[in-house]
Amino acid sequence: MAREPLTNEQIGTARLVLNFEKVGLTDEQFFPLCSDNRDLRMELTAQKELIIMSPVGLKSGWREHLLIMRLGIWSEQDGTGIVCSSATLFKLPDGAIRSPDASWTRRDRLAGFTDAELEKFGPLCPDFVAEIMSPSDRLIEVQEKMEEYIANGAQLGWLIDPFEARVYVYRPAQRGDCLQNPATISGDPVLPEFTFQVAEIW
Repeated sequence: MAREPLTNEQIGTARLVLNFEKVGLTDEQFFPLCSDNRDLRMELTAQKELIIMSPVGLKSGWREHLLIMRLGIWSEQDGTGIVCSSATLFKLPDGAIRSPDASWTRRDRLAGFTDAELEKFGPLCPDFVAEIMSPSDRLIEVQEKMEEYIANGAQLGWLIDPFEARVYVYRPAQRGDCLQNPATISGDPVLPEFTFQVAEIW
């Protein structure tokens, strides 16, 4: 008899990590696994750890949406890149498959890929990535994820902690700067003239 899918209440707030290093989990297997379990948010680390994350709460979802909406408005006016939501998975050069809460990628970097390739995992690391912490996140783990994005080619990263009113800004060859209770954060020069009113989500 078929088992009923897990509900959000059964999944809970913790994340589940399964090690597939010895068993093996290829990209060709991971993509249909994600497609067949759309209610779950999954990532695959470079060490072949499958991470199943809990659904975000209402306020976390609102924070993500606000950033994506503002970034999208700017991107439409700028015209040089595209914005993706947290539902988008990117295959990083180190082999990890990650889904930032918001991202922006230059169109000229996408031009070398076919439409078929772009209908699956994003085959590159975005130019800009953002993560907004939710109550179940551990700061050290999200910081390591941000460092991974930068090591794999991201030119700018924002780690936003709405609970401590802090923003950690990441750039290549620089340590992450910590901004305490900023009203706004600037995307220059990677996102020219984009400013996010981050105080809105405190």
